[in-house]
Amino acid sequence: MFNFARVRGGIHPPSNKERSALLPIGSVPLSPLLSLPLRQHAGAEGLPLVKVGDYVLKGQLLASSPSELSAPVHAPSSGRIRHIGSILAPHPSGLETNGIVLECDGKDRWIDLDVSVNAFDEDPLVLADRVAAAGIVGLGGAIFPAAVKLKQGARHEIKTVLVNGSECEPYLTTDDRLMRERAADIVDGARLIQHILRAYSIVIAIEDNKPEALAAMYLAAAPFGAIEVVSVPAMYPMGSAKQLIQEITGREVPAGGRSTQVGVLVHNVGTVYAIQQALRFGRPLISRVLTVAGGCIATPQNLEVRIGTPVQELIEVCGGLTHQPQRLLLGGPMMGMVLPSTDVPVIKGATGVLALTGSEVPRNEASPCIRCSRCMDACPMGLMPMEMVAHTRKDDFDTASGYGLRDCILCGCCSYVCPSHIPLVQFFQYGIGQQDERRQAARKSDYIKQATEARAQRVASKETARKATKAAKADRYNSVQSHSVPSNEEVQP
Repeated sequence: MFNFARVRGGIHPPSNKERSALLPIGSVPLSPLLSLPLRQHAGAEGLPLVKVGDYVLKGQLLASSPSELSAPVHAPSSGRIRHIGSILAPHPSGLETNGIVLECDGKDRWIDLDVSVNAFDEDPLVLADRVAAAGIVGLGGAIFPAAVKLKQGARHEIKTVLVNGSECEPYLTTDDRLMRERAADIVDGARLIQHILRAYSIVIAIEDNKPEALAAMYLAAAPFGAIEVVSVPAMYPMGSAKQLIQEITGREVPAGGRSTQVGVLVHNVGTVYAIQQALRFGRPLISRVLTVAGGCIATPQNLEVRIGTPVQELIEVCGGLTHQPQRLLLGGPMMGMVLPSTDVPVIKGATGVLALTGSEVPRNEASPCIRCSRCMDACPMGLMPMEMVAHTRKDDFDTASGYGLRDCILCGCCSYVCPSHIPLVQFFQYGIGQQDERRQAARKSDYIKQATEARAQRVASKETARKATKAAKADRYNSVQSHSVPSNEEVQP
């Protein structure tokens, strides 16, 4: 059994989960057009392998990954490629990104899939490569390529596979419904991950406000040893990997460190299910389950959606909008992205679509900080948000980092409890983004400097070689001349 250690900070916002959790997972009709961003992961955008006019099959590889931190993109259905280039899609830097537009033919024809008879007989690294080829990223919102985590087993001793079923963000019930309806597949996926990592045990952690999910997972895990299903307190941000690890094991992940340093590897419930589908049935990540909810949605529900489907079509399946939303979000209310339009497509990391009323949206007008320290009490990382924001406002990011800016998980707890309604998390997003941009600019500058110096060395080397060659030719010429011209004695009569 585990000794639970209460994590620091955290908040208890209204869950607002009841309406969307009532109905089973629904489906969405195939959209005529699917817009597929080339970057739906933590790394650089994918490299297109198709051209406009090509006919593709469902599951076919459309874009390859240029690095380990990237993930390939696959066709969610069969049809023709209509556009490659700039598309409207949610992205950290805005709503314009490069992508592929697929015009579906309605036939939904699959490619031939590589079905595994018994994945447990295969080499762990081969299985990890198959997960990478399936384009699976963290479906809890982190969008970190799943295979990168799986390959940690070759470099670190992983004692525990921690399946994250806490789902602490308000409104979202995706993981809840997945565990209720597909518990056996999730347990199978967790066992496959355990095999890949050679881990000792599996822990499935679920918040105590999900009794049906707990019961379903208990039943599915019962036939297997070394699997423990545990309940954790319902609080936000219990779904954060570092907080969940501390709650379950009592161990704290070091600042700037990874969970593998304490022998634990965390995967979201949805990610575990996607891994199971890839390894058992050869299915790439071309769809996901997400929550459509909020006071403006007629019938909140969880839907299984093809990647690339416009948000508007999800809303229509749920009965449409009862009235104009005050705010439209992709993701949860704490960490989601504000959407100006329902034309944007669903991406791999989209956990939900929320259409919120005015009463569900917090007041925006900020007033001066009153130094109450509530933000510090609520911070699950033990940081000092009021000091961080004071220096971030002045673009003094080095000092802000000294107070823990780089350790901020952007959970929004500080903003939620602030009586002055200061948008603290937005300042931290700005600060972290600026630091990343400056690092990238510095790396680019260093690269240009190194390239310039290397070119100068090549030019100098070529010039030195040219001069040496010219001097050698001159020496040979002078030598020939000295031997061919007769002396004065030889030409005298």
